[in-house]
Amino acid sequence: MIPIPLTNRQRAELEAAILHSPSAKECCRAQALLWLAEGESVEGIAEFLHVSRQTVYNWVNRFRERDGLDLGTRLRDAPRPGRPRTGGGAVDPLIAEIIDSDPRALGYRATVWTAPLLSRYLHEHHQITVNDRTVSRAIARLDIRWKRPRHQLARRPDTWRQAKGGSNAGSRAASAPCC
Repeated sequence: MIPIPLTNRQRAELEAAILHSPSAKECCRAQALLWLAEGESVEGIAEFLHVSRQTVYNWVNRFRERDGLDLGTRLRDAPRPGRPRTGGGAVDPLIAEIIDSDPRALGYRATVWTAPLLSRYLHEHHQITVNDRTVSRAIARLDIRWKRPRHQLARRPDTWRQAKGGSNAGSRAASAPCC
């Protein structure tokens, strides 16, 4: 590729971007553009920065296409649409409304609310399909804390050693008072 012509101002802005940009991607792109302006080969720059040659070409094309914009915008990635958030904060009031009630009152076979059960409730009663992680984040935003129920274990019976293959006689003899 032919070296890209840079004005003195553009060169100074790229050097400042390398030193002061918080984004490593922008620093990398600015450095690649400076090296291209100095006459380095695209192959050498791509190898040194561990990117493909096409990536370097894309950086140059983007830099040229965004000619009228400021340098930061010319180096930055374009915004990507992505999938919109489905739950966001919309489920917070619904969860806050239901969290203190008993799930059995609504026909669920559980004694406490869990994230999967709340997701199911939102889907069945409000036609909102959300992920369990979305519900967990909503619970955290609402500052709701709960613990899983602990099971109380019964005390061991006197004959538990016999059930495990030991003998009870030795333990009782040791604990019996001597004359």
